[in-house]
Amino acid sequence: MLEAKETINQIEYYSRAMKAPRIREAAPRLAGQARDNNWTHEEYLAAVLSREVAAREASGAETRARAAGFPARKSLEDFSFDHQPGLKRDTIAHLATGAFLTEASNIVLLGPPGTGKTHLATGLGLRATQLGHRVLFATATDWVARLQTAHQNGRLPQELVRLRRYRLIIVDEVGYIPFEQDAANLFFQLVSSRYEHASLILTSNLPFARWGDVFGDQVVASAMIDRIVHHAEVVTLKGSSYRLKHTQAESLPSTRAENTAE
Repeated sequence: MLEAKETINQIEYYSRAMKAPRIREAAPRLAGQARDNNWTHEEYLAAVLSREVAAREASGAETRARAAGFPARKSLEDFSFDHQPGLKRDTIAHLATGAFLTEASNIVLLGPPGTGKTHLATGLGLRATQLGHRVLFATATDWVARLQTAHQNGRLPQELVRLRRYRLIIVDEVGYIPFEQDAANLFFQLVSSRYEHASLILTSNLPFARWGDVFGDQVVASAMIDRIVHHAEVVTLKGSSYRLKHTQAESLPSTRAENTAE
């Protein structure tokens, strides 16, 4: 009994030295389970270490999710596929594996307001944090403001390099507010700096054919779209706003005349 107590004290000391508190908590509990089930020494060690690793991964994912700047936590599991019957679940499931991140590919979500673009972008971003990737989320106007500040301070190149360290950047609401030419050029530099290096998720209420109106320059818009879609999954959402589902309104004014982003 004395030897067992000394061993437990040693485990507690080592776990504190390693800053691994879950080992201290799991080791005594799993020791009894290991004896009852005749585990090998290797099986017992793997079980104890797995508790520590799982806890650290969960803690890291939460830290990354908080740092990402999501407007709200919306998971893929909570997405209403019933409101988007044309959306293939297999497509979203494949994107949720994070393979596009390792390939430095992009995702573009197009469709009228209220059809779930931001929800999907957030859900995929959250999944990326769970897979161990750093993520940043902001609206298109907020991204431009950030780049303008860096440019004014003479640090735009350094800012673009720093942003490339994030495996995923999410740009929400492209097209809601037109950009001036300087802003469009800054946004183009953001897209170009990530091309074939790191991933983007963009959401827009406008089809690509109208992005020239947003950026005020068809040439810049075309060059930007070319880089974005070269390695990208383009997902088109259709229908009326989910937010109007339980109201008297059938659709938003902007979607009655044009209810597709194709």
